[in-house]
Amino acid sequence: MTQKYFLQLANYNIWANNIVHSWFENITGEQWNQKVVSSFENIADTALHVAGAETIWLERLNNVASPVWLPASFKGNKNEIINEWKKASEGLRVFVENFDETEMDSILKFKRLNGIAYELPYYHVLAHVFNHSTYHRGQLVTLLRQVGFTNVSSTDLSGFF
Repeated sequence: MTQKYFLQLANYNIWANNIVHSWFENITGEQWNQKVVSSFENIADTALHVAGAETIWLERLNNVASPVWLPASFKGNKNEIINEWKKASEGLRVFVENFDETEMDSILKFKRLNGIAYELPYYHVLAHVFNHSTYHRGQLVTLLRQVGFTNVSSTDLSGFF
């Protein structure tokens, strides 16, 4: 895996997230918080999970001593969640852009949310982060349809390319 490859994925991640964020701008507060059947209780919790995941991985990649898990404490509104998510996505792009490609096989040591020490090569972490966001964007399409918003479009990688 190369830096160029992960930079493409980081740019794709921002592109696809921006599409999802535009959908969020077109749903009501009721739809945002409506109970749904999924991994999370509603669209708000799913969006916060993805924003939180991108944020904590960015902080781990940047060796922040005590990375923050946003879903544990964040009380912001829809726009604030979107802003946190955008900051994290851009931060991931900047991280990849400045990352030394020769270090892709190097090991990142971090603690999982349960406090257990873990380690993975950087290229595994980057692959996971971008795949994780893609997975949940797919869920969000289904959730949006469940709450009556059907004006969704493709966020497929082929559309980005």
